[in-house]
Amino acid sequence: MSTASPSEQALLQFLARAELLLQRLDPLLPPASAAPDWNSAIAFRWRKQANAGYLYPVRKASSIRLSDLQDIDEQKARIDTNTRQFVDGHPANNVLLTGARGSGKSSLIKALLNEYAASGLRVIEVEKADLVDLPIIVELLEDRPERFIIFCDDLSFDAGDATYKALKVVLDGSLTAAPDNVLIYATSNRRHLMPEYFEENLETHRVGDEIHPGEAIEEKISLSERFGLWLSFYPFDQDAYIDIVNHWLKHFGCTKSEIARAEREALNWALMRGSRSGRVAWQFAKDWAGANKPAAKAKKRK
Repeated sequence: MSTASPSEQALLQFLARAELLLQRLDPLLPPASAAPDWNSAIAFRWRKQANAGYLYPVRKASSIRLSDLQDIDEQKARIDTNTRQFVDGHPANNVLLTGARGSGKSSLIKALLNEYAASGLRVIEVEKADLVDLPIIVELLEDRPERFIIFCDDLSFDAGDATYKALKVVLDGSLTAAPDNVLIYATSNRRHLMPEYFEENLETHRVGDEIHPGEAIEEKISLSERFGLWLSFYPFDQDAYIDIVNHWLKHFGCTKSEIARAEREALNWALMRGSRSGRVAWQFAKDWAGANKPAAKAKKRK
C-alpha cells in the first residue's frame, strides 16, 4: 500500500479545509434568483430577502383604463404609440415621464398594462434602492416571449447617489446590448432626475457663440438623455380638474344633476388641498360619492 508524500498530504488537508469552509459559507450566500410563475400575474415586483432578489407576482393589479385618464390626451397618445410599437415587436424607446405630482404619470403606465396585457405586455416594478439589481432582472427576462416594461416610480437621485449608474448602464452604457423585449418607463418630479443647484450654473462657460454647461450639469443631463421619449405633465387648470371630477363621479354612478351639485364642493376640496390634480379629483370623487350615494355600488379602481 503506497503512502502519500508530504506534499500530497498537505494538498489533501488543504482541500478538506476548503470543503469545510465552503460548507460554512453556503448558507450565507444568496440563492440564485428563481424565475416566477409567469402565468400567475401580469405584473411583478422585485423584492429582496436575505440579500437575494426575486420577482413577486402582483395578484390584483390596478384596473384603471386609458379612457379613465382625462385631459392628458397628447401624453397618452405618444406613450400609447410607443408601447404599441414595443408590443408589436417594433423599435421603441425608453420613456421618462416628469412633471406635476398627481397628474397621471404612474396611472398611465398601469393603464397601458391593462390595455396590452392580452398581447403579452408585462410590468416589473423596481424600487430605486434595488436598481443595482437591474442587470440580474434583465437576465431573467431576456429569453422570455413576453414584452416587459421595467417600471421605476417617483424616481430621483440625491447628490452623490451612485445607484443611478446602474440605471445608466442598462439604458445605454454597457458593452452588452439590452434585450429587445425590455424597456424602462420611469416617472419623476425632476426633469433631470437629480437635484440642481445654483452654483452649478456658474460652471457654464462660453465658447464663441456657444454656451457649454459645466461637468455637474452634463452628468445630470446624461442620465435623462438616455430615455428616448420625454413626456412632461403640468398642473391642471380649473376646467380640466372639474372634467376629471365629473368623470369619476359618473364612474361611481352619480347622475348629471348630482355631478353638477358637487362642483362647488370639488373646487373647495382642491382649495383645501392646495392642488388641482388628477389624484385630488379622484380622492374628492370617492369622498363625495361615498357620502352622498351610500346605497350605490361604486366600482373600485386604482
